[in-house]
Amino acid sequence: MGSAILVDPAMRNAQARGAELFFLIFKSNRASLTLLNTVKPENIFTIDSSSLGGLIKDTLKFLLLARKHRIDTVIDLELFSRFTALLTGLCGARRRVGYHIFHGEGLWRGFMLTRKVHYNPHIHITKNFLSLIHAAFAKKIEVPFSKIHIADSEVRLEQAVINPTVLNQIRERIEKLSGSFGIQFKQGGQRLILVNPNASDLLPQRRWAQQRFSELIQGLNQRYPNDLILITGSPAEFQYVEKVRSVANVKNALNFAGQVSFAELPALYTLSDVMVTNDSGPGHFSAVTPLRTVVLFGPETPALYGSVGKSIAITANLACSPCVSAAN
Repeated sequence: MGSAILVDPAMRNAQARGAELFFLIFKSNRASLTLLNTVKPENIFTIDSSSLGGLIKDTLKFLLLARKHRIDTVIDLELFSRFTALLTGLCGARRRVGYHIFHGEGLWRGFMLTRKVHYNPHIHITKNFLSLIHAAFAKKIEVPFSKIHIADSEVRLEQAVINPTVLNQIRERIEKLSGSFGIQFKQGGQRLILVNPNASDLLPQRRWAQQRFSELIQGLNQRYPNDLILITGSPAEFQYVEKVRSVANVKNALNFAGQVSFAELPALYTLSDVMVTNDSGPGHFSAVTPLRTVVLFGPETPALYGSVGKSIAITANLACSPCVSAAN
């Protein structure tokens, strides 16, 4: 879901060139597009991957909708996915842009692409996404695309628009929860520290150990005894978060998993002073707010996937790192 944030500078670049944007995404990840609302809601297509029947049905529906809307250009944002390569090749668009392995590592994706872009593992993914946009609008065919320099200034991330009503609701929710534990929290007198100990099940290796997060919370409380610590997570992560909290055994640290909806995250981040998180979605979602964020990297590297917000990345910089790449 964090990729929907990282691709936003590229999408706005396409809009600035006069393109009308459509977006295809798994239904379970759709909410990530609502943080910045770059794409019109009616232009977002989804595929339900929770069942084989839903996957087939929504795939066929998309292929029909692509023709109905006369989409002339498809930009495949996946690195080496064969499924998206098939969607790209079968949707009827005459200009089909995506990554090709050439002589490098990765999955061969057939002859579905008309404009083959070199995925560069030495530049940040936001610049790789921008190279796809440049290839789509290029006046002449190059092999490989894109033979341009992408400046750091092109990687500009918009900020989320925060509803004041939602801001007040989140503030009241925090005060109510802290009050139920006998903690008087008033913003301004105390800082609000967020700790996100979880990461997607897609790549559990990105999780720093539960015990380490508990030790971190203890250390934070010792250093800043008056500040409130909220341990965040989705409703499904409540028990995982609760174990971190109970081992830490710090009065000022509260289990906040499931207390805010995805759409309310920017408001929570705006109210907070700092967040420590695994290399996962929250590190990217917070980039649409002024929140200072510390991101802990494990098998991946911030050089490619670091947050483009007000972020500090911590990584061991091992000689064998990154252990996870587009090729594996």
